[in-house]
Amino acid sequence: MPDIVVVGAGIVGAASAFRLAEAGLRVLVLEKEATFAQGSTGRSAAGVRVQFSEPWNILLSYHSILEYQRIPEAGYRPIGYLFLVPEALREVQEEALATQRALGVPVEKLALEAAQALVPFREEGLAYATFGPMDGIIDPHGVTAYYLREARRLGAEVRFSEPLLGAQRKGGVWWVATPKGRYEAPFLLLCTGAWTGEVGRRLGLETPIHPVRRMVYATAPAPFPHAFPLTIDLATGFYLRSEGPRVLLGRSNPAEPPGFAEGMDWEWLGPTLEAGLFRFPFLEGLALDRRASWWGYYEMTPDHNPILGFVEEGLLVAAGFSGHGVQQAAMVGRLMAEEVVHGEARSLDITPFRLGRFREGRFLKERGIV
Repeated sequence: MPDIVVVGAGIVGAASAFRLAEAGLRVLVLEKEATFAQGSTGRSAAGVRVQFSEPWNILLSYHSILEYQRIPEAGYRPIGYLFLVPEALREVQEEALATQRALGVPVEKLALEAAQALVPFREEGLAYATFGPMDGIIDPHGVTAYYLREARRLGAEVRFSEPLLGAQRKGGVWWVATPKGRYEAPFLLLCTGAWTGEVGRRLGLETPIHPVRRMVYATAPAPFPHAFPLTIDLATGFYLRSEGPRVLLGRSNPAEPPGFAEGMDWEWLGPTLEAGLFRFPFLEGLALDRRASWWGYYEMTPDHNPILGFVEEGLLVAAGFSGHGVQQAAMVGRLMAEEVVHGEARSLDITPFRLGRFREGRFLKERGIV
């Protein structure tokens, strides 16, 4: 009998399975797809950054990036994040910058002229920029494969094409049903991303996590050399970055309804480009490559922050990252192992991320959501 069943073989489930197995627990991973990283992980834009406003998010990402730096399979590249700060957010971003510096993470404040050396943009309406030299991108598939391989090396079992149909708590044990069999374990951890609301209901658990579709548009190879950091215009939420000879770009659609809508939303391309062309006129000379563009799901919560840790006896959740699961997964894996082994996370206080905050009205006020 395993000590814990981890549901989901995306990056969060894989990191958690590795750290749980490393702690000496017998781990069983159940994944509904035929292989790993088939949900939000595999469709991520792959960014990792420390530029958040709340200390808990800063530290989750900071310690995760430190871990990715040590894993060759993670393919970590510190291309940097450049935030273009409008006048209206001058003070808010100054507060975030002060919090980041107080925690010792590397973030620089740049004059607009200095920021122009990284990517050309129109300065109208902007106050200054911030740049995180530690920020960058990773290979979500590579690091997920690494975590699962290490978990298996330590004795974990990973079963694909085996969705969780339901589970009940009886006699201090979770009885878990799948199409292929039944399992029992004292602990059950849901790392099911955008599907967590649906999976939780199979156990009688209500979580305010719902899927929202997001687009990543890709240009054809540009006719000029470029190495743009992941650049975000905080006035509109438009972002871009280099990906080889292409430029990736996108913008969250606040009107996108929650749900499992599938496929590219080409109607949102117009509003996305409108915001992008205003700030980055050079985009006008680039063609879009529809075949290289893709879509995926954010797993949204009401305050755009994850739910972490125990939600009831023997049941844990690590989901609801609202677009930040890849960049925080490494540290979350450690914290989930500590929750199980010690009864509480020790490396970082995760009280602000617990499910009960929504009942108690203690919403996290993270301002660095894109």
